[in-house]
Amino acid sequence: MMVPSVTLMSGVQMPLLGLGTYKLQDLEQLKRSVSSALQAGYRAFDTGAVYGNEAYLGQVLKELLPMYGLSREDVFIISKLAPLDHGPRAKEGCLRSLKQLDCEYIDLYLVHWPGMEGLDPGDSRHSEYRAQSWATLEEFYASGRFKAIGVSNYTTKHIRELLMSCRVPPAVLQIECQPKLIQRELRDLCIETGIHFQAYSSLGKGALLREPEVVDIVRSCGRTPAQVLLRWAVQQGISVLLRSSQPSRVQENAQVFDFQLSEMDIMRLDALNCGTRFCKRDSSKIA
Repeated sequence: MMVPSVTLMSGVQMPLLGLGTYKLQDLEQLKRSVSSALQAGYRAFDTGAVYGNEAYLGQVLKELLPMYGLSREDVFIISKLAPLDHGPRAKEGCLRSLKQLDCEYIDLYLVHWPGMEGLDPGDSRHSEYRAQSWATLEEFYASGRFKAIGVSNYTTKHIRELLMSCRVPPAVLQIECQPKLIQRELRDLCIETGIHFQAYSSLGKGALLREPEVVDIVRSCGRTPAQVLLRWAVQQGISVLLRSSQPSRVQENAQVFDFQLSEMDIMRLDALNCGTRFCKRDSSKIA
């Protein structure tokens, strides 16, 4: 199965479906998950410095890609700068990610969080550190070590501030998005500025799988609750990152490109929007 791609503003193609590796910190567990993902047609893999598994992901891909007749160029690797490495330490953080992943380049590198770890949310230095971090990412982009750069967990305020000062605009915003948190304002801003919108926590940490509206749509279209929730996103051009340590679940989650939800189904899911976050950290308080 071929996963459709989106062309980012930097010109690189990114698959609409990727495997998230958050909390997959056991080497064997990660290997099983990546192997079943490659088998199911996934070609994008998302990690981050704070996940503590960049080195494992690099190792697993080096080992598995030849087994599937693939090379480094066939996969899209996403990683992120740790909040602790904002500002003056950003270059060190970027170099560490490249070293851990054992790659000459990373396809997409994101600023993971708009705030510097350890600072009070209202501290005015957050803005200064973000600007320094972004300037560092621009350098790595210019040298070809990052093929695209972007941000994660930024609010509209953080993005507008970045767009005022950057030389290279962010290609991607990665953020929590699901029917109970549809992020309309952020999505509209991304459409307006050409930033690709990427979702994590599409299943609401499993809670949305039991949502009556989702279960009802499942009955009418004969798919799984997870497939319905993922289809809601990809049908609207939102790329998704899925995490599972169960090979059968990884494969099942990939089967979202061979059916359509009706406009009414999309509207019914949109109507669940109530601002509920399943990832408790809220970046809107960061100055």
